[in-house]
Amino acid sequence: NSGAFYRNYKGYDSLVLLAVVDADYKFLMVDFGTNGRVSDGGVIENTKFYKKLIDGKLNLPNCRRVGNRDLKYVFVGDEAFALKSNFMKPFNVRELSTEKRIYNYRLSRARRVVENVFGILASRFRIFHTAINLDLNNIEKVVMASCVLHNFLRSRSGCQYLPRDAIYSEDTENGTTRTGLVADDSNLANLQSGPNRNPSTEAKEVRDNFVQYFNNEGAVHFQNKFT
Repeated sequence: NSGAFYRNYKGYDSLVLLAVVDADYKFLMVDFGTNGRVSDGGVIENTKFYKKLIDGKLNLPNCRRVGNRDLKYVFVGDEAFALKSNFMKPFNVRELSTEKRIYNYRLSRARRVVENVFGILASRFRIFHTAINLDLNNIEKVVMASCVLHNFLRSRSGCQYLPRDAIYSEDTENGTTRTGLVADDSNLANLQSGPNRNPSTEAKEVRDNFVQYFNNEGAVHFQNKFT
């Protein structure tokens, strides 16, 4: 009886699982339950995490001196999110110089961890490959329990739970990649992008600082092969 309230852009009903993950393929923050009609940006803005992020209450580390510049600790998201001083996103593909393509590649490389985490979750917990025929409260319990179990198994089972072929990797000599596990063949669909918003001057300056870093003292020798 919900009508189109939960209807996403792909035409079926869904709830949103939004998460922050770390470099060890573990969930740090999980927010679940927003209706599937809402875009990525709209989802994150309704979370306690986002409110604390904007208010500066997440106790994030201070800038770190790397080479000859100070770099902020930032979160990484895709094009659907708004650019903030502590939340980086890629440049639009229509405005790419060589330096910006390098930045986008380095950001995408980091974001592959997030994509792999959702792929691993869907692969290990097969309930995400079909519609979950439960009431809303029980769906939330199933999803949250799956995320907790994922972290537990990642900590206790190591390579048995997360073999090498499950994660993104690059052949830096030949410029080829292996995707690893992603959620493409499951019911975990990406969210629809929200409207573009004008970022603050500070957010642009932080991103430009990373652009300069990735193209100078922070460059890696193989990055031109992947851009």
